[in-house]
Amino acid sequence: MGNTITHVLNASQGSPAAAKTVQGFHVCEISGYSLHRERPGESGRSPVFSVCGYEWQIKYYLGGLTDTSYKDYVGLWLQLQNKKDDTRVVASVKLSFVDQTGSSPHHTVTAEFDSGRNDGIYHLEFMKKSELEASPYLRFDRIIVACHIAILKEAKNVADVVEKFAKLPPSNITEHLGKLLREKEGTDVVFNVGKEDFPAHKTVLAMRSPVFKAELYGEMSKNDPGRITIGDMQPAVFEALLHFIYTDSLSPAMDHLGGNDYKEMTRHLLVAADRYAMERLKIICESILCETVDVKTVMTTLALADRYHCGRLKDACIKFIASLGTREIDGVMASKGYVELKATSPSALVELWEKSSRIRNSKP
Repeated sequence: MGNTITHVLNASQGSPAAAKTVQGFHVCEISGYSLHRERPGESGRSPVFSVCGYEWQIKYYLGGLTDTSYKDYVGLWLQLQNKKDDTRVVASVKLSFVDQTGSSPHHTVTAEFDSGRNDGIYHLEFMKKSELEASPYLRFDRIIVACHIAILKEAKNVADVVEKFAKLPPSNITEHLGKLLREKEGTDVVFNVGKEDFPAHKTVLAMRSPVFKAELYGEMSKNDPGRITIGDMQPAVFEALLHFIYTDSLSPAMDHLGGNDYKEMTRHLLVAADRYAMERLKIICESILCETVDVKTVMTTLALADRYHCGRLKDACIKFIASLGTREIDGVMASKGYVELKATSPSALVELWEKSSRIRNSKP
């Protein structure tokens, strides 16, 4: 799959026996991007490289996967390649694209690697092809992938790892954080939203959101007396946002909302997640809205997806419209959401009709 040139920048030569402290780097350069961007499912592999005393290989999909959900994304896959089938390690891995300045967006995950199976860590949605092509990470038809590996644990077999961790009780950190939010003990900042006050903990908010971190500890914080007013958000939405920040789950109050109210709250929560750069919450909201598209709200949802760069939600709306009959499409075009989208983002409408037409024409 094109020429691949690899360069190991820094790889620890420590033995696997000292796995708890060993970490290292590997960087590979992948060329020939344009030759393969339209070939979903076609993979390439880097040469096998050694980091932390183990053998690894990066598998990449420059044209996305055959699964239509991931066809627009560049995919990366890291595999453990030791020759012995009983080699198993638990490692924290960070995969990154690197630009000429050395900066890199990354995905970090901790997982178990087993050289006896043909599996590894997938990042199916590492980056959209369109975003990659407009970024500084693609230059002269090539990209650079950096891989940082830290070995956390090694085991002779999977059972050793499972047995070790099976003795631990379930994590209850979110339960304790949720209690901290409810009881408001030690709060050091108050948010005024509408006519309601929401006490919170700066450290927790800064830990979960880079926007809150800048607001509470950066230059903006110098004029902050410990009370912040938010004038363009509903109190219920901010309350749900705080609940997710502390518990990593949606607020139970949302379960009591009716269908339309639930979808409306989810839309507002997606906007809040985008505002505070909380990607996990944004993805959760996007997934919920993908499953609740209907004729009455599809254009409003499409406008939301276009404005906040939600690729999967936009695709779900387009596929839904492509499945409609002539009468239903007439109803969509007569909706208020269609009129608003036509006025605010005509390019989104062009994309809608072009893609929905291709989908309908591809049906047998």
